Amino acid sequence: MTDSLTLEVADLEVDVLTGIYSEETGKPQPLRITVQADYAIADHYAPDTPLDASKNYMDLKHAASDGLPQGVHFMLIEAVADHICETLFVQDQRVLAVTVKIVKLAIAEANEQIGITLHRQRPAQ
Repeated sequence: MTDSLTLEVADLEVDVLTGIYSEETGKPQPLRITVQADYAIADHYAPDTPLDASKNYMDLKHAASDGLPQGVHFMLIEAVADHICETLFVQDQRVLAVTVKIVKLAIAEANEQIGITLHRQRPAQ
């Protein structure tokens, strides 16, 4: 059995410039973003294990909110997810894979969740 560690920030609501239709462009759309990062695990986590033995959850939140470039229009939400993945890979070599789920809140008619899930492994080096 192999141990694993997945950090998660779930259901973060962020306004992002995205969309391909004329009614979507020029104004931010509300997105619900969940980010999971698979992380190289330490051998053991004792009560006094310092934060640098893991990843700060706030790094995931930042990548999915303030880390998105202001004023940039993402035609596809897939591009938003890709940017979040790349941000986390650049931040920390111990991030092995990232899964980003994005739900477009503005197009839901009956509380359904319409969106994408992108899973990206760290590129081979």
